[in-house]
Amino acid sequence: MHNAIPLSLAVLVSVGIIVIGCFYVVSPQRILGGFGLKPPASDADTSAWLRLKGIRDIASGLAVLTLMLTTDSRTVGIVLLVFSIIPFGDMSNILVSGGRKATAFSVHGATCAVMLFAGLLLIHAF
Repeated sequence: MHNAIPLSLAVLVSVGIIVIGCFYVVSPQRILGGFGLKPPASDADTSAWLRLKGIRDIASGLAVLTLMLTTDSRTVGIVLLVFSIIPFGDMSNILVSGGRKATAFSVHGATCAVMLFAGLLLIHAF
């Protein structure tokens, strides 16, 4: 029972990133504005690169959900800590590149914080 909150957060983050990944695969130009950087050129090559990002987002979310179904909470926590590098890197890249600070912190920074929080709770639940 003490794992319910961090596991719920892990599900929320995982499903969220899968949904975002699906948007990048289906309609990359429509979701791009919410990332925090100036949108790149709207051409076939850019759309292909954005779809690659979507596929990786989907795989990341599915990896966490799969671990939740097949292994212990501690392992899920460790993976969340490792995967928190992704939103931290996104946030850092946006800040260094002169992107929108508000988006960097509110979207990517908050996601990183939630993943770290849930991961640490799951690791220390034992």
